[in-house]
Amino acid sequence: MPPLAPDRLAQNLRETNARLDFLLDSLVLDAGQTRAASPRQMAGLLAELMRAGQWLRQLPGSPDPELQRELDEYRRKVERLKAMMPQIHSALLHDRARLEQERARVQSAAAWAERSRETL
Repeated sequence: MPPLAPDRLAQNLRETNARLDFLLDSLVLDAGQTRAASPRQMAGLLAELMRAGQWLRQLPGSPDPELQRELDEYRRKVERLKAMMPQIHSALLHDRARLEQERARVQSAAAWAERSRETL
């Protein structure tokens, strides 16, 4: 990938920051709690972080003011995501436990139905 001009890097980071804002905001419930991220949301976050990582490796020695503003904004987004990760993890564990409980209930019902069929 050829190096990008600083103004193009700034534009790319601005767009990434907007997409990260959208994705991070979609994880926050009305009460301010973080909810479990869907696989699509996690894939979106990861894609943005990977894309930004490629651009960050191309940074010039001393970025211009516009690029520095976008870098600072990107840093705030990553810090926000870092702060949200324990709540996301907790929500995912809660969903996992709920799904395992539901699976056990379905298996129990299936076993009961099988036993009922055998007695008829």
